[in-house]
Amino acid sequence: MARVIAFREALREAMTEEMRRDERVFLMGEEVAEYNGAYKVSQGMLEEFGPKRIIDTPIAELGFTGVAVGAAQNGLRPIVEYMTWNFALLSLDQIFNTASKMLAMSGGQVGCPIVFRGANGSAGQLGAQHSNAFESMYANIPGIKVISVSNPYDAKGLLKSAIRDDDPVIFMESEVMYGDKGEVPEEEYLIPIGKADIKKSGRDVTVVSFNKMMKVALAAADELEKEGVSAEVIDLRTIRPLDWHTIFESVKKTNRLVVVEEQWPFASISSEIAYRIQKEAFDYLDAPVRRITSADAPMHYAPNLVAAFLPDVTRTVKLIKEVMYMKK
Repeated sequence: MARVIAFREALREAMTEEMRRDERVFLMGEEVAEYNGAYKVSQGMLEEFGPKRIIDTPIAELGFTGVAVGAAQNGLRPIVEYMTWNFALLSLDQIFNTASKMLAMSGGQVGCPIVFRGANGSAGQLGAQHSNAFESMYANIPGIKVISVSNPYDAKGLLKSAIRDDDPVIFMESEVMYGDKGEVPEEEYLIPIGKADIKKSGRDVTVVSFNKMMKVALAAADELEKEGVSAEVIDLRTIRPLDWHTIFESVKKTNRLVVVEEQWPFASISSEIAYRIQKEAFDYLDAPVRRITSADAPMHYAPNLVAAFLPDVTRTVKLIKEVMYMKK
């Protein structure tokens, strides 16, 4: 039976259920305990699990990430919360050089079951240093899995799967989605890592997206439907491993592909998707693969520049019309 809960509640339920299930699981990060989390994701968890399993850390991302990675290598299953993935840049050495490589460097003897999670991407007027989207950067690293979710249902099911996974997992959320509400079953469920979801079926064009850009993709599809264009909208959910089969099968049906993402254009997720589609499904394409990304520049603070930086519904609709060879 499903009920409607907020995104932050879905994440909290996932962590709470997994901590009840497995005493090796613990949560650590800035303000996760006494303050109930910067975005109140961990509200009430300190009271249930105590300070040994809900751990407030210093403002020292490299330091506490190193502690968590060491704990994972020694049999525990940490969840590391970053207040924002922008701050996690300080801990990249531990993620890149230790967590992702340990299984290979130890000849399969030492694993690193750990989840790194937090808010990713822009959240309005936060300036250049707090507005970066990192999926493509982390997806470039062999040895880790990358998940980027767009709604409460997927967030809970995939976070539970991430916590149970034996590999390091990067889990991307969004500051502007924590209050979003959606239906989430009361009974336990898991969503497999590496499986995309078709959020809207269609016949004329495939639109691929993830995280909060799914709102743009779905809104654009609704607008186009008024003009008789049937868009199939795919939520990747997992960036690495990526569900190529679902994209291929959709493109074979629609013969067109548009990717909407909150990444800089160079070496982005859409770059890889475009390459793979032209390599594996070129004969099915009736138009070039097109994409809409963030601007190839740092994010600025002024509201007009924030709007110009991010993909929006108007530009997405225009791009889809171009691959449909429709009059503008």
